[in-house]
Amino acid sequence: MMSDCMGQESQKNDESPPQGGQPPEPAALQDLRKRIDDVDRRLVELLNERAQIIVEVGQLKRNTGSPIYAPHREAAVLKRAIDANKGPLPDRTIEGVYRELMSGSFAIEQPLRIGFLGPAGSFSHQAAVAQFGSSVSFEDLHAIEGVFTEVQRGHVDYGLAPIENSTGGGIVETLDAFRDVAGKVFVYAEIQLTIRHALLANCEPKDVKRIYSKPEVFPQCRKWLSVQYPAAELVPAPSTSRAVMMAREEQEADPNAGVAAIASTLAGQTYGVNPIFEDIEDNPNNLTRFFVISRQQAEPSGDDKTSIMFTTADKPGALVRVLSIFDRAGVNLTHIDKRPSGRENWSYTFFIDAVGHHKDEPLKGAINFARGDCETLHVLGSYPRARRIL
Repeated sequence: MMSDCMGQESQKNDESPPQGGQPPEPAALQDLRKRIDDVDRRLVELLNERAQIIVEVGQLKRNTGSPIYAPHREAAVLKRAIDANKGPLPDRTIEGVYRELMSGSFAIEQPLRIGFLGPAGSFSHQAAVAQFGSSVSFEDLHAIEGVFTEVQRGHVDYGLAPIENSTGGGIVETLDAFRDVAGKVFVYAEIQLTIRHALLANCEPKDVKRIYSKPEVFPQCRKWLSVQYPAAELVPAPSTSRAVMMAREEQEADPNAGVAAIASTLAGQTYGVNPIFEDIEDNPNNLTRFFVISRQQAEPSGDDKTSIMFTTADKPGALVRVLSIFDRAGVNLTHIDKRPSGRENWSYTFFIDAVGHHKDEPLKGAINFARGDCETLHVLGSYPRARRIL
């Protein structure tokens, strides 16, 4: 009897999983994994079938001089993909997959170089990667003005520049850069990016005495800073990622410096500076709009915006008359900004965004009619309206 019991106990131990091991997967789970593997193989085959067609498209584009990146075509492809999505994957996932797929297509057709305000880890860099994917080359051009000039010279294929923040308003460097290159480069596409700010430092929070960031960032965190660091010195930097580098360098040189930066957590990870407070922006829906800058003009997509820059004649009511022309034409103006013209005191350059493509009526007629009340008027570009936030 004891021998039989011991034999049964021994058999039971042999069948049980080893100490600390995982039980065998159920057969149903193994079958599902096999189905996933089969779908993955078919997906790769289809992706490469699509890529082979892209090779032919690239050859035709090179022969005809057509641009490799066409925003109206991108908008149509993304719309069809999202319209075809019946779930359970969210639209954002489908869009992300297709953006990377199109990024790989650029590399097949013709490698693209994208200029941005760096260094790496800046919000401009994030927007560029979100828009163009990871299969293109990115070039840090150090200043917004450099983005415009390098696109104009053909040293990069496209450039990315912030134009407006939902909290802080217009980005003055970008507005000013347009005055020098109007008619030589054009707005080709727009991007909307969610902005999350963090306070980054390699010191204790209580020791922070000086904070670096891009000037436009401080107003976006004004309330938080006034409560948490009312006495801290706020120091402007060329970009948020450069601010992180400056904070790290100063803190390494003097451990008692108490230097921090406001930037993205990605910038902190990139340059080895720790986030001590995250999500410090006053507006949780904080967005920045970016322009893609190109030497080409975008074709109509059916859902476009047009950016226009003008100076008015020096006579009473000139600005009102220009704006009323668009009103009478039924054109919706979604944005207006101004900057000193740089020619004489109290003379201004105005920037407006209008719904529609500059080739479309009634916008085309309104633009032509408005020239009569303007000293200068430049269509900066028409481009597909950004409907989703990256």
